[in-house]
Amino acid sequence: MNQWVPVSPCGVDCVPSTPRASRLRIGMRCAAFGLVAVLVLVVGLATILLPRRARHGYWRASARLTLASMGVRLDVDDRRPRQARRVRGALIVANHISFLDIVAIAAVAPARFVAKREVLQMSGFGYVARLFGVLPHVRGDLRRLAPMIARVGEILDRGRAVAVFPEGTTWCGGAAGRFRPAFFQAAVDAGVPVLPLRLAYAEAGRPATLAGFIGDDTVGSTFTRIVAARDLTVTVTVFALQLPVPDRRVLADVCEERITGLERGPATWSGTGAARPRIFSR
Repeated sequence: MNQWVPVSPCGVDCVPSTPRASRLRIGMRCAAFGLVAVLVLVVGLATILLPRRARHGYWRASARLTLASMGVRLDVDDRRPRQARRVRGALIVANHISFLDIVAIAAVAPARFVAKREVLQMSGFGYVARLFGVLPHVRGDLRRLAPMIARVGEILDRGRAVAVFPEGTTWCGGAAGRFRPAFFQAAVDAGVPVLPLRLAYAEAGRPATLAGFIGDDTVGSTFTRIVAARDLTVTVTVFALQLPVPDRRVLADVCEERITGLERGPATWSGTGAARPRIFSR
């Protein structure tokens, strides 16, 4: 295994068995998702010629409709001043739990996403990822890291938002990995702020890990758990913009502490793929 590729210890043990929705409800959600996906893609192609603000409005509405079709409720806790909620040229960073994270973030702040190259190779979801403008990143290839950071910086410099997941891989949501500082350099170079977001999933009001894309999960197995949930909610907490201080490590630490709600202890990462888990205490 490449020592520079982040590894999460989360797996099947993190997802306990929970009561499932009825077969009828699951079938209806699958049908609704299929219909919405086709509608979003077809209409989305026609929005290319629209002004950016109109496109962003469309993608926010489409993302919310996609979540609803899967039976997922969206709860947004926006802690920014009302007059400071328009996102332009900001680096969006969030903890990473599921491929559903991209949809949840798009419902709040549409952006170009940086994701591992394998995401674009997933059947079905890969096409949707390309339509959302996902930027493929080859994890662990240090030769391609600097050009990708420069590319993200150029997009930010043009006044557009880019979203990254600094953990580098998905965790179950009950624990999290350390934020790696590499992509924070793009915000430093472009002189743009960083917008931290926290993603949390709950079922019937209790923290849930069933949406996690972890371990040996496939898109299909995670999708099945999501549509079979009785009452799944994703909460997106939006924090205040962070100014791009010159030290990217300090910037990463500040955003990590804001998102996890935990103070950062001494770093123990030594270049291996493993990361010391941090347990959420929300």
